[in-house]
Amino acid sequence: MSAETAKTLPEEGFLRSREFEVLERVRESPVGFVSTYGDVSPGAPRFAGTVLFQADDPDLPWWRVVRADGSLAKGDRQAALLRAEGVPLRGKRVDMSSARLPGGS
Repeated sequence: MSAETAKTLPEEGFLRSREFEVLERVRESPVGFVSTYGDVSPGAPRFAGTVLFQADDPDLPWWRVVRADGSLAKGDRQAALLRAEGVPLRGKRVDMSSARLPGGS
């Protein structure tokens, strides 16, 4: 999915695609918080990973999506971006008790 497609709302009366909904949830993640793959794609966390892998949008804050246990799919690169936003980490994992976006499962 192209960056332009992902940013554009579907035409009136058209059902949103699952991919669009995942990307929208990722964009809604505020600085300083994280969501899990399951938060952005309820019931299908692996689908969220696939969507993020295929997304071609330099403005998409992909680093704010982590595994449910706080571990990072993209390792040091992701950790550096999260630290820069003030997300607390304990070792190589996000401190989910303080950094998970309120409303996450």
